[in-house]
Amino acid sequence: PDALTSLLRSGSLHSQSTVRQSESQGTPSSIESSSTKESTRSKLWAVACSMSLWKICRLLVLPSRFYCTKITSIEEHVVDTLRSIVGQNNVSQSRAVREQHGRDESYHKCKAPAAVVWPQTTEHVSRVVKVCSDNRIPMTPFGTGTGLEGGVNALEEGVCIDLSKMDDIVEVNAEDLDATVQPGVTRNRLNEYLRDTGLWFPIDPGADASLCGMGATSASGTNAVRYGTMRENVVNLEVVLPCGTVIHTAGEGRRTRKTSAGYNLTNLFVGSEGTLGIITQATLRLYGIPEKMVSAVCAFPSIQAAVDTTVQVIQSGIPVARIELLDEVQMDACNRYSGLNYEVAPTLFLEFHGSESGVDSQAELAGDIATDNGGSSFSWASDLEERNRLWKARHDCLYANLALRPGCTGIATDVCVPISKLPDAVVAAKQDIVNSGLTAPIVGHVGDGNFHCYLVINPEDENEMRQAEEFGVRVARQALAVGGTCTGEHGIGQGKTKLLEEELGDSGIAAMRKVKDMFDPNNLMNPGKVLSNRKQSL
Repeated sequence: PDALTSLLRSGSLHSQSTVRQSESQGTPSSIESSSTKESTRSKLWAVACSMSLWKICRLLVLPSRFYCTKITSIEEHVVDTLRSIVGQNNVSQSRAVREQHGRDESYHKCKAPAAVVWPQTTEHVSRVVKVCSDNRIPMTPFGTGTGLEGGVNALEEGVCIDLSKMDDIVEVNAEDLDATVQPGVTRNRLNEYLRDTGLWFPIDPGADASLCGMGATSASGTNAVRYGTMRENVVNLEVVLPCGTVIHTAGEGRRTRKTSAGYNLTNLFVGSEGTLGIITQATLRLYGIPEKMVSAVCAFPSIQAAVDTTVQVIQSGIPVARIELLDEVQMDACNRYSGLNYEVAPTLFLEFHGSESGVDSQAELAGDIATDNGGSSFSWASDLEERNRLWKARHDCLYANLALRPGCTGIATDVCVPISKLPDAVVAAKQDIVNSGLTAPIVGHVGDGNFHCYLVINPEDENEMRQAEEFGVRVARQALAVGGTCTGEHGIGQGKTKLLEEELGDSGIAAMRKVKDMFDPNNLMNPGKVLSNRKQSL
């Protein structure tokens, strides 16, 4: 294929060069051109004969690797218009850039956009969206690409709108405990900025994700049991609608701790995954940094004992800040990857926040419950360096798991169940893993009923992929059967649309479609995500 492509290009260039040269020398160009074309045709036929029919078809029809390489959905005059809005260097159609923006951390195959645009202001975003809307071009917002459900994959090509250059921390109101940020600001950057104020933003999904992207997926993470999810911590949003109109979901400049004014538009866009509009600014709640933070590690004889401890801690009203479950497979992976030396057994990572006396009391009560369930004595991490090392190991679980089978990829389940149903749900998932023979460490934010089975699979093995996907569906349906959800924090993306239909039912999905159709009647905003293409009547 490379030889054929090269010959096509060189033959074409040679023909053009011969014509120009012959004209300058007064030679009839038609004779030279005819001779050159005949020579080129002979060479092409020789190369084609040496190739199999499959290779020729693959060259002409199929994209290389898993990537979508066509650029067919944007006319040149539209690209020129986009460049006039955001600047010449802020629009790219190079293959490498498009592929980079056509996938996230999920197992879903890359679907590259036809072009990538970097706006620097809300006005830029509004004008870009208006151009795309007028020309019926699909749009996909892009933050940091750390999602786990294929949310940034450009299923219908179109334009990817990368918001990373909009990275201002607009304002911090320390007295009112809130901050307003643009979409390029990540959670780590905000917390570094806040360090000298005694405040922090505690929502921590693990990755250094963009804060507006976290809002778009309603992310949460390890601190959710104490501080809630993004849904509880977003006060106001600036959103560019699919028509280019800019709105403020709680009113421009509003940042009160509560409101009863009208429909809750803020929470409509939190979790909308870029399907209703593009978030260009978020006002967030901040918290005072606790006087004392200590972390602890406790091993258990079984998954059942670890999860029972979690449920009893929560039901006892102990205000634990984090309580994370890692099964023995996950602990082994973390020990190897992060250089830890903990017992290879089902384990809880805990963290307590508060005053000196309050933290000591919380830890003592939690320790008693753990002991009653056969848990080991707490191994403490009290100074900042020790705690950071412990939680970095927890956040690196994804990469630790992939290291178990180099060259493989992963599929993460994300169910959340009522806390009383957690022990049965986790034990059932563990037994299913054993029966299936899959490699699937279990890790979870079990304090709020959310846990993940991270299946490490070979994407080239169709049977293994099928087994993994079927396992994910079984775990999700078990959660739904006990009043849970198919996704606690990762979002629906492109992989869980059918499970969402099972979770909400026909009338619920139809109502969501009405909302989508009202905001985005041409289905241009991140099409193919959250809602499938199949219509249902309300």
